[in-house]
Amino acid sequence: MADNKTRPNRQSVTEFINGIDDTGRRADVKKIAAMMRKATGKNARMWGPGIVGYGEYHYRYASGREGDFMITGFSPRKQSISVYIMPGFASFGGLMKKLGKYKTGKSCLYINRLSDVDEKVLQKLIDDSVKLMRKKYPTK
Repeated sequence: MADNKTRPNRQSVTEFINGIDDTGRRADVKKIAAMMRKATGKNARMWGPGIVGYGEYHYRYASGREGDFMITGFSPRKQSISVYIMPGFASFGGLMKKLGKYKTGKSCLYINRLSDVDEKVLQKLIDDSVKLMRKKYPTK
C-alpha cells in the first residue's frame, strides 16, 4: 500500500511565506495563516514543499489504508490560493452562498485574492470545518 506523499517536514513556514514574491499574495496568505491558527490553536507546519498545514488527524478507510494528514491548510499557488477544507463543502452550503468569488475541488477552495471573499465567512468556514474534522476523526 502506497504511503501518503504529502507529509509534515521541518522546512520553515516563515521562510516559505516570506519567499512569496507577490506582496499582495504574501499579505493574503499571512491573514489566512492567522485564521487557521485561530481555528485550530496549532502552529503551522510545512506539508511537502508547498503546503502549510495546521493540526493533524488520523484516518482509516474501509480498504485498510490509514494515515495522518493536516486538519486544514493552504497553498499559495501561482494562479490562486488553495485553501484546504478537508471535510469538503457539502455541509457548508449556506456559508458558500455568502463567501464571494471562488472555485472548488473536492476539498480545495480556490481564491484568487482574499478581497474576492468575505473574510468573516471564510473564518467561519475554516472554524466549522475544523470542528467537523475533530468530531469525525482522532486529532492531534
